[in-house]
Amino acid sequence: MSDATHNNTTTTTTRDNGGNSGLAFIVGILVVVVAVLAYVVFAGDIGSPAADGGGADLNITVQSDGDAAPAADAAPDAKSAGGD
Repeated sequence: MSDATHNNTTTTTTRDNGGNSGLAFIVGILVVVVAVLAYVVFAGDIGSPAADGGGADLNITVQSDGDAAPAADAAPDAKSAGGD
């Protein structure tokens, strides 16, 4: 009788999927930066008086005891300089 010979070959293929982890980390950082910028732009300044409900009225009073300051040399008018 003839002897039966059985040959079994097993092939295992492995792939390194770690190359995309750096890209995913960078994309994650960009998402966080965009979220923070969006919050700052759309939320406004929390500590400002307008955000606290105040700061709507503004009164400025300027008082002087002396003469007015001399006027700076004004540029000649276009009509007096020969323009239309």
